[in-house]
Amino acid sequence: MNLLIETLGWIASVLIVGSYALNITGKLSTESKWYVWANIIGGLFFVINTYFHQAYPSMVVNTIWVFIAIIMIVKRKKNQS
Repeated sequence: MNLLIETLGWIASVLIVGSYALNITGKLSTESKWYVWANIIGGLFFVINTYFHQAYPSMVVNTIWVFIAIIMIVKRKKNQS
């Protein structure tokens, strides 16, 4: 179980930092569904990892991070309709 939790934490790091790096280098727009989904999945994996490690302040920040990304997807779908 410990290995799974640590793996999720590392995947989260790669997804969030990777999407940010691609964004600031102009290779991935914040409007891209890949950018938003990388943040949602990375954030969820961080929530799991930080909960396991009882790092509750980080867990709260990542929970908010996920909600912001979900709100962005909902707004985008609303605008497309």
